[in-house]
Amino acid sequence: MDCLFCKIAVGEIPATKVYEDASCIAFSDIHPQAPVHLLIIPRQHIASLDEVRETYRELLGHLMLVAAELAKQQKLSKGFRVVMNTGVDGGQTVNHLHLHLLGGRAMHWPPG
Repeated sequence: MDCLFCKIAVGEIPATKVYEDASCIAFSDIHPQAPVHLLIIPRQHIASLDEVRETYRELLGHLMLVAAELAKQQKLSKGFRVVMNTGVDGGQTVNHLHLHLLGGRAMHWPPG
């Protein structure tokens, strides 16, 4: 298993966890781009959104619900952004599907 996020999910690599359940884990990004920058990953290895099929519908919905709950816990009532990068041109740097929850400052458009 060479996947960084899989190793975090099983506890081989430490992370500042803020949430975990049977399906996913959330932790602080080590290179935050906002005052709040959390990563939400499924425990199951899925390389990217390109690999998602109908069977992942419930898991993807769960990840979004976790993001919304974490935004409330982080007191991001003024707003936040949820991002999922896919592929090299999409800015994905770890080949394990993950959501970025960003908040605590004004977000601008276009993002980059």
